[in-house]
Amino acid sequence: MKAPQDIIIKPVITEKSMDELQEGKYTFKVAKDSNKTEIKKAVETLFGVQVKKVNTINCNGKNKRVGRSVGKTPDWKKAVVTLTEDSKTIEFFEGMV
Repeated sequence: MKAPQDIIIKPVITEKSMDELQEGKYTFKVAKDSNKTEIKKAVETLFGVQVKKVNTINCNGKNKRVGRSVGKTPDWKKAVVTLTEDSKTIEFFEGMV
């Protein structure tokens, strides 16, 4: 079992994810090999909230060019975590709304 800090990498701050905060949905970049139950346990232990459901999305990296050399940004995994109605909010996102 991995540590919760190894599963949750960083929050995803986009316009869409900020709009979903009012619905109790929080978006995180997570480890590529983690599953929904590991993500749920990690969010509950790190932030002290109750998770209702977890949706995961595998995001493919983009092709990038610099001159004539071609590279690719790494693939990553995104998780949208929905909290229960009676759960408190995550304090990190409080000032962003």
